[in-house]
Amino acid sequence: MKEIKIAQVAGDGIGPEVTEQCMRVLDAAGEIYGFKARRTVYPFSTQYWLDHGQKDEMIFPEESFREVRGHDAVYLGAIGDPRAPVGKIEYGIIAKLRFELDLYINLRPIKLYDERLCPLKGKKPEDVDMVIIRENTEGAYAGMFGFAHKGQKLEVATQTMVYTREGVERAIRFAFDKARERGKRKTVTLIDKANAIRAHDIWTRTFAEVGREYPDIKQDHAYVDAAGMWMIKNPEWFDVAVTTNLFGDILTDLGAMIQGGMGIAASANLHPGRVSLFEPIHGSAPKYAGKNVACPVAAILAGSMLLDYCGQKEASRTIEGAVKDLLISGRIKGVGTGDHKTTEVGDMVVAEVRSIAARV
Repeated sequence: MKEIKIAQVAGDGIGPEVTEQCMRVLDAAGEIYGFKARRTVYPFSTQYWLDHGQKDEMIFPEESFREVRGHDAVYLGAIGDPRAPVGKIEYGIIAKLRFELDLYINLRPIKLYDERLCPLKGKKPEDVDMVIIRENTEGAYAGMFGFAHKGQKLEVATQTMVYTREGVERAIRFAFDKARERGKRKTVTLIDKANAIRAHDIWTRTFAEVGREYPDIKQDHAYVDAAGMWMIKNPEWFDVAVTTNLFGDILTDLGAMIQGGMGIAASANLHPGRVSLFEPIHGSAPKYAGKNVACPVAAILAGSMLLDYCGQKEASRTIEGAVKDLLISGRIKGVGTGDHKTTEVGDMVVAEVRSIAARV
C-alpha cells in the first residue's frame, strides 16, 4: 500500500478541530483508493511555546524540523494566538517552513462551486475559476527590515523589497506551466506595479522572456490596483495570474471572498518535487476554539490539494467533488462559522466521498 508521510501541525485556535476533520476525510479516501496517510503529529503552537518557557528555540525545535524534511508533505491547521506577540509564532512556524524549505510557490485556486456563495451579482461558477501564483520567498516578506531611533519622535522604519532573477523566473515559469496544464483560457496575467515600483521591471522583463518559450500561452498584464478592480468586475477574465509576495497575499484574500469566504479557501506552499506545505487560509479564530462551530471545508480542500501533489489525483478529485456536491445540493448550507457543527461537515464529506466512489 502506498504511504504518504505527512507532518501534521494542527496549531492554534480552531486549527486542531478543522485538521481532525480533514484527516478523517483523507483516511476515508485512503481506504477507497489504496493508500495510507501516515501522520507524524507535532504539537507546536502558541500553547506549546507558553508551556516551554516562551523560548524561541521551542517554537519549532530544530530536531523536529529536520524530521519534517523527510516527509512528503506538511499539513498546517492554523497559527495565531493573542497571548503571543504579534507575528512571533507565525514567523517561527509558517515563515520558517516557507523560507527554510524554500517553498517558493504559493498556489491559490479561486473557484466558485455554488452561485449563492458569491457576493458578486450575477456571477456563476463558470465565471470564477482562476489560479493565483504568489511568489512566496522574496519581496517585502524577505525579512530585511530595521529601525532607527526606535521609540523616539524621529523614529525611522524601513523594509526592503528583494527580487532575484531566479526567484522571479521560477514563479513565472510555474505560472506558464500551470496555464498549460489547466488548458482553459491558456492565459497568464502578470500583476505588478512597475509604473511606480521601478524594481518591478525585473518582473516585466522576465515575464516577456519566459513567455517567448510558451507560444501557446497568451500573455496579459495588469497593475495591481487595476487587477483588484477587474477581479471584482470581471473575474471571468482571469485564468492564471502571477504576482509578488505582497500583492499575492492581498489579492488571494480578495479572491477568497469572491469564491465564498475564508471558510472555503485552501492553499499550497510548494517546492515542486520536495516536501511542501498545505493549509486552509483562514486564521486560528481563538474565540471559536473548542466550540465545534468552525467550518472545516477549507481545511478539507487543503487536504485534497495535498493528495493531488502526492500523486493521489483520483482521491483528490473525489474529495473536491464531494464538497462541490454538498454545496450545490444545499446539504452544506454555508461555509461560515456556525452554519454547521465542525464534526457534522466532516461526517457529510466522509459519507459523500464514499458515495461518489461507490457510484464510479
